[in-house]
Amino acid sequence: MAQVSAAKSQDRGMKESFAALLEESLGTSESLEGTVVKGTVLNIENDMVLIDVGLKSEGRVALKEFAVPGQPVELKIGDTVEVYLERMEDKHGEAMLSREKAKREEAWTQLERAFTEQQRVTGIIFGRVKGGFTVDLSGAVAFLPGSQVDIRPVRDISPLMGTPQPFQILKMDRSRGNIVVSRRAVLEESRAEARSELVANLKEGQVLQGVVKNITDYGAFVDLGGVDGLLHVTDIAWRRINHPSEALQIGQTVTVQVVRFNSETQRISLGMKQLEADPWEGVEAKYPVGAKFKGRVTNITDYGAFVELEPGIEGLVHVSEMSWTKKNVHPGKIVSTSQEVEVMVLDVDPQKRRISLGLKQCLDNPWETFVDKFPAGTELEGEVKNITEFGLFVGLPGDIDGMVHMSDLDWNKSGEEAIQDYKKGDHVRVKVLDVDVEKERISLGIKQLASDPFEATVAGVKKNDVVTCTVTAITEGGIEVSVVDGFTGFIRKSDLSRERSEQRPDRFAVGEKVDAKVTQIDRASRKIGLSIKAKEVEEEKQAMAEFGSSDSGASLGDILGAALKRAQKDKDEV
Repeated sequence: MAQVSAAKSQDRGMKESFAALLEESLGTSESLEGTVVKGTVLNIENDMVLIDVGLKSEGRVALKEFAVPGQPVELKIGDTVEVYLERMEDKHGEAMLSREKAKREEAWTQLERAFTEQQRVTGIIFGRVKGGFTVDLSGAVAFLPGSQVDIRPVRDISPLMGTPQPFQILKMDRSRGNIVVSRRAVLEESRAEARSELVANLKEGQVLQGVVKNITDYGAFVDLGGVDGLLHVTDIAWRRINHPSEALQIGQTVTVQVVRFNSETQRISLGMKQLEADPWEGVEAKYPVGAKFKGRVTNITDYGAFVELEPGIEGLVHVSEMSWTKKNVHPGKIVSTSQEVEVMVLDVDPQKRRISLGLKQCLDNPWETFVDKFPAGTELEGEVKNITEFGLFVGLPGDIDGMVHMSDLDWNKSGEEAIQDYKKGDHVRVKVLDVDVEKERISLGIKQLASDPFEATVAGVKKNDVVTCTVTAITEGGIEVSVVDGFTGFIRKSDLSRERSEQRPDRFAVGEKVDAKVTQIDRASRKIGLSIKAKEVEEEKQAMAEFGSSDSGASLGDILGAALKRAQKDKDEV
């Protein structure tokens, strides 16, 4: 009985020992589930990898789980790899393994350390999702919001995908498997470092490369790598630029020079044209006064038009130099923007960077042409363009006007009377009297088409002649008389008689005929000056010379009486 009991006791002990060993073994194996274990690659076939992890059965893992995004799989038999043990056995009796979960677990450990220490991590953008992109962080998948890709909005992210990039972890939750990263934070940090370094080394005259960040009416802001500078519109190019968008666009890379830098305000003024040769150097030799060139109209103002002779060289055609004939007309009615025109250089001022140009100087001067074709004395026909208080303006060949002064309208009528005979639009015949090319004036006459009747009338009348006149009017100052062919003369009160008592206008009557001596022929006023007194004095002198002198004892009455008798006798004999 003792032996049986000992045998039973020994058998029970062995069973308990085996159960303990089995339990220990199973416990150890089961404790491996959910952990990362090392294994050896036994075989690779049909895109599957057979791995021995030291258990009673091997496990299989898809080959693609060993792939790195954008790179071929580098794995061979005998390699030691880390895998995640999900279960001891699956329905096929094999260990259930995962390489991706192993990488994820390893990655999470490293990422948590980087997040805690605020270190950058490297990842690869490999997919696009709503609101952003997916990033592979060595096995762990993170979310990259679209606003965190770059400092500026990126239209095409393709160049960034598949390429290792530095990222900053913004937040992470291992229990939920969420990681949010930012590429922008890394760029801003690098930008701040670059900005400090750039500002510290910045100096005037330095040439840099930048990217156009923004465009305004007055210029463009250029990102120099952490710091912005203003490129004013006048410093973009030597030629005229009305708006910066004509030469630049946002995102464009440009080479600029630091024109001014204020270290206190950190304001940076940039220039592009300073990197090119100044076209104004030697401008006097290139554009001598009097030379003609072709240019393009770039801008039109109320006072003229700007013409570009070459990029960076503009001249002004003042409104007064645009047309020979079109006066007080807006320049926009003579030329148009972008029109090619021929101009003449009138003046060059290199210091003020100004060139004065003339447009009309490249055309025939109509006044010079007119005087060549129609010299003084030529008769023409034209239309009355305008009537003013001093005369008529008549249209002439060459699109120019000449003026008939009111004094040149009629020989006999006053200007005020004669001008009433004309109206705008009338066609009149005129005679060219004078052409002043410099002052651009043409004097015309209408009365000159006929000979002056006054000249014909007074042709036979000379000063000191005695003529018979007819009294036409009596005034306090004298009498008006009609001399020859209706032309008027005037005898002043003091010239009515040699005797003061007889110098009375009222002793004459209208229609009475009187003899008077011509004292003056005024062609300007077209009047003849007369004097009865001068005639009487002249007669007295003749009588004194012929019949004696009062000094010899004869009285003036005797002398005049003898002279009158002699004259009467001569008359009777005739």
